Amino acid sequence: MTDSEIEITADLVRELLQEQHPDLAGLAIREVEGGWGNQMWRLGDELAVRMPRMEGASDLLRKECRWLPVLAPRLPLPVPTPVRIGEPSAHFPRPWSVMTWVRGKRGDHAADTLAGFLRALHVEAPAEAPASSDRGGHPMECTGGFEEFLHAIAPGGFSADVRDVWDDAVAAPEWEGTPVWLHGDLHPANVVVSDGTLSGVIDFDAMFAGDPAWDLAAAWLLLPAGASSRFFKVYEHADEAMIRRARGLAAMKSLFLILMGQNGEQGLLGGKPTWGPAGRAALDRVLAA
Repeated sequence: MTDSEIEITADLVRELLQEQHPDLAGLAIREVEGGWGNQMWRLGDELAVRMPRMEGASDLLRKECRWLPVLAPRLPLPVPTPVRIGEPSAHFPRPWSVMTWVRGKRGDHAADTLAGFLRALHVEAPAEAPASSDRGGHPMECTGGFEEFLHAIAPGGFSADVRDVWDDAVAAPEWEGTPVWLHGDLHPANVVVSDGTLSGVIDFDAMFAGDPAWDLAAAWLLLPAGASSRFFKVYEHADEAMIRRARGLAAMKSLFLILMGQNGEQGLLGGKPTWGPAGRAALDRVLAA
């Protein structure tokens, strides 16, 4: 079943709450703009309902609900934590969740705050921690995806420069440490700010254990130009090879954001028009580093 076959409305969310969590059904429901694998609905002032749009998002949601309560207590910033789980029913064929609402707005973020958050998150993961089939390893394992994104957007005269950054990441030594906890999908739509400062990190459904470089790409994806050196100084644990891998991954993720923006402009399913400018700005920062 594709996301186009299920219309997720406020009435549906209310119906599911009345069916499975009636004590929450009287709270106000407001749709939250954005989201890709999941559609979000604000529930009252303190909660949010996450509804998987696509079949594969169900497993990611259960993973998020399993592991976020383990990670949240030791993180220095608010993250959404599960309050209730909704099970598949005749009204909606996938699991869904009620999470805490992380307050803030999307915007720029401080290097020190982001570095401190990732330093706290990036601890050795247990053996049973989730892995990812397409993320978390060395950039060389993602060359196919990089090429696909690069060819799809054809970034004008930047192609050669972007490829140079990627080739340098592929040539960098591999991560030899034990896998650490990763958010796995840090980009502007998955963080919130208050008063110009990073105030929360959201959407942990991609979390897995792997190479820290995957999260450290956020130095270019989230921070303003020139902030990456300060970020890595505060983070403390990144060697030259890790920074090279992170920069290449930031280039690939920037291309993905641009592609999603391009798809949104063309009205394609899953496209996000607002992601294009964020991706282009991030790519400029990558190339200027």
